[in-house]
Amino acid sequence: MPTGKNFGAQYLNPNTPVIIGVSQLQQRTTDPQFSDEPVDMMINAVRAAAADAGNEKMLGGIESVRVIRGLWRYQQPAGYVAQQIGSPGAETFGTPFGGNSVQAVVNLTAGEILEGKKSLVVITGAENGNTLVKAKKAGIKLSYKDTPGAYDRMLAKEEPMASEAEMARGIRTAIQVYPIIENAIRYQAGESIDQHLIRISELWAGFSRVAVNNPGAWIREPVDAKTIRTVSAKNRMVSFPYPKLMNSNNAVDMASALIMCSVEKAKSLQIPSSKWVYPWCGTDAHDHYLLSARDNLYSSPAIRLAGRRAMELVNLTGPDLDYVDVYSCFPSAVQVAASELGLSQEKPLTVTGGLTFGGGPLNNYVMHSIARMVELNRENPGKVGMITANGGYLTKHAFGIYCAEPPEKDYQHADLQAEVDATPSRQWLVDYDGEVVIESYTVMYGPDGAMTGHIACLTAEGKRTWANTEDQELAGEMTQSEFCGRRARINGAGVLSI
Repeated sequence: MPTGKNFGAQYLNPNTPVIIGVSQLQQRTTDPQFSDEPVDMMINAVRAAAADAGNEKMLGGIESVRVIRGLWRYQQPAGYVAQQIGSPGAETFGTPFGGNSVQAVVNLTAGEILEGKKSLVVITGAENGNTLVKAKKAGIKLSYKDTPGAYDRMLAKEEPMASEAEMARGIRTAIQVYPIIENAIRYQAGESIDQHLIRISELWAGFSRVAVNNPGAWIREPVDAKTIRTVSAKNRMVSFPYPKLMNSNNAVDMASALIMCSVEKAKSLQIPSSKWVYPWCGTDAHDHYLLSARDNLYSSPAIRLAGRRAMELVNLTGPDLDYVDVYSCFPSAVQVAASELGLSQEKPLTVTGGLTFGGGPLNNYVMHSIARMVELNRENPGKVGMITANGGYLTKHAFGIYCAEPPEKDYQHADLQAEVDATPSRQWLVDYDGEVVIESYTVMYGPDGAMTGHIACLTAEGKRTWANTEDQELAGEMTQSEFCGRRARINGAGVLSI
């Protein structure tokens, strides 16, 4: 691993990719009628990233504008951004949905810069969830610019994240799936419901402590573990075992941008080397796309194989990392990743505060974690940080390792998909009728408390199927007693009975 200034004296490939400018912007306008829409937030973020690099004129030479897909309904916003920053001829590039997209785009961009295919690229994204909430409450209909056309290129195509089996039971959202993963983690660890709740609330309180010291975080007031796990008027139950403060906070107006270029281009633009941060390596892989097909609900072969390979490429292990930002939409995502990567949960696993406290602008969160990592790398040039990114239902993964000192080898990338595809999978059934064992579950809450139970089950042959219960008494009991491992029965309509 490089240490100190001596390493910088060796030959450096002029095509070595570097990040030279970053930005993170927040919009806290109280009146939604006077808020910038997401595409304008992106433009402001790009200009701020150029200002951070110290050369705003370079925006006229941007070769590619890469926009991360948001909840907004723009058809193709990259072209409008390119026009406004003075690069109307720039390539336009988009992504599908997925929290892995930012790191995946950085990995792709670093490779293209190293190969000499690109020399100056901007990546940006924005969400205005806070404005949308305020507008809905005020009965205001917001207007948005028309950005027609198709992207010149896409990172990937949209892929289904759920099978017919889950869809038949109405299981199609993150707030249903991640708590099912959480309860599987609890059962696998042999914890009681109370022990487990205390542990994950303490994990999340650690994320809050990091947000307090992050200037870019949305919630900087400290929130303790007891507050996080205690249901209250401001912390309603969403889905067992998660109250609101264990969910991603999407009600944020946040934008960010990254400017990447080659070392040769950075020198020609007269960007001070103190601004440079090097992506050392990157990896990508996805778990079996369909949740029903996975071997179990508490692990991730893709994180294990791709994440550990990223560290191996630069001769590191988990304990060697000075900084890490583990994708943190829900506590289950953090625990699975930490376990697979060999990271201690006793140490900080975020540089932002995570998607609850740092802020959760959906697919664009990782741009904020990379921007924050760049800030920390600049402040501490010899220290190394790792970014993990997750999309879907713990499905799509990307990893990157960063440092303000150059890597010992040219930027490296590995695609671990073939190895992940070879890992065990399960067959699944839709309208199963018969005896099962409960694998995991969650309970969804409404105004009157526990409402609907969603249950993952295994048949005697080891096939996975899904069931629901609308019995509110049973749903309530599921939040108080361990139901994983219990025998049950499903009728052909997907209704569970104990």
